[in-house]
Amino acid sequence: MNAVDDVSAGLVVWKFGRSSLRGIAGVRAVAERLVAARRTGCQVVAVLSAMADSAEQLARLAGEISTRPERRELDALLSVGECVSCALTAMAVRDMGGSVLSLAGDQAGQLTDARYGAARPLAINPDRILEGLAHGAIVLVAGGQGTWNGDVTRLGRDGADSSAVALAAGLGVDRCDVITALPGVFTADPRVVPAARCMQELAADEMRNLAEGGAGMLQREAVELAEALGVEIRVRSMSTDTPGTSIRRQPMAVVEGRIAGVAHQRRERLYTVSDISPAGISSALGRRGAAMGTLLLDDMGVRFTAPGHDAADVTSALALAGAEVTAREDLGAVSVVGTGIGARPDVIGHARNALRRSGIEAHAVTTTVSRIACHLSSDGIDQAARVLHDAFGLGRPIADVQR
Repeated sequence: MNAVDDVSAGLVVWKFGRSSLRGIAGVRAVAERLVAARRTGCQVVAVLSAMADSAEQLARLAGEISTRPERRELDALLSVGECVSCALTAMAVRDMGGSVLSLAGDQAGQLTDARYGAARPLAINPDRILEGLAHGAIVLVAGGQGTWNGDVTRLGRDGADSSAVALAAGLGVDRCDVITALPGVFTADPRVVPAARCMQELAADEMRNLAEGGAGMLQREAVELAEALGVEIRVRSMSTDTPGTSIRRQPMAVVEGRIAGVAHQRRERLYTVSDISPAGISSALGRRGAAMGTLLLDDMGVRFTAPGHDAADVTSALALAGAEVTAREDLGAVSVVGTGIGARPDVIGHARNALRRSGIEAHAVTTTVSRIACHLSSDGIDQAARVLHDAFGLGRPIADVQR
């Protein structure tokens, strides 16, 4: 067991993602960690994602059957992945001499709203979890899923993060640990930007904007939920003893203009719409459980992104509102995240100029209060991430770079 596992807390909630559950060796490694913690007297609730690539395999099967599978049935299908993780991990724990109880999301008491594919946790009935803990069992919970009116519902991509936060709050635990292949949250993806640094702590708003920009460490909705429920998230490594990155549940004293990091996604649709206001776009998307990301108003009309949502959903939602939508499919985005920088023309200009000096032209730049997203050809995304990370000095020990 890692030295930073806080067994003195009595009850811990840990979430293990796809990178930890990579193959049978990964399942056994997770089981070993859980058994080691339990043998020290710690009570453990582990929220598990599907094993690596299994969700994609299930989604491909659905696509071979139907070009437009019903969301209710798709939720029922995809929820199998996390249940497989729990069943296999439970088998491994028992083979190691541990006592274990594995639960699907509904069995664990996770109640959600009715939005299939993008449900939100409403309440937790933790009776079965508490019963398992009282009998000395390690409790495994299938992440990213719950129930509404008896149906299986899913909490969106990477929804196991939200499950862990909701369960921690429901069990009266003020922190949950998200355990991944990396030792924490970096100033950029270290697989793309070798100079990226692991950060000790982040404000919730900073992490939310990094997640929205494409950083895959945490689900954006989970960060918002943790802030609302007063739960601290700590992102930690599966393989090292480092303490990881704390996502502060209390507001941090963040310097205005501080650059927290750079996030990227190699594919991000940029929608253009006419005959509807930004407020009308948000309202139309909201009725379908979707949300607008970044927004650009210029001579070309209203352009926006809707991260994490299918183009068909976005198009049909706006069609119902009487708006015509077109989408560019050949773009990705690199985002600079920092407190209040979206209202700073100097920071926006610095980002644009850094890209131009490297021969990279942004097709559009969209902003929110704390994020500047540069939309460019997908094949230039990795280089752009390195350029912007260097331009804002994020490889240096201090990330409070003022421009």
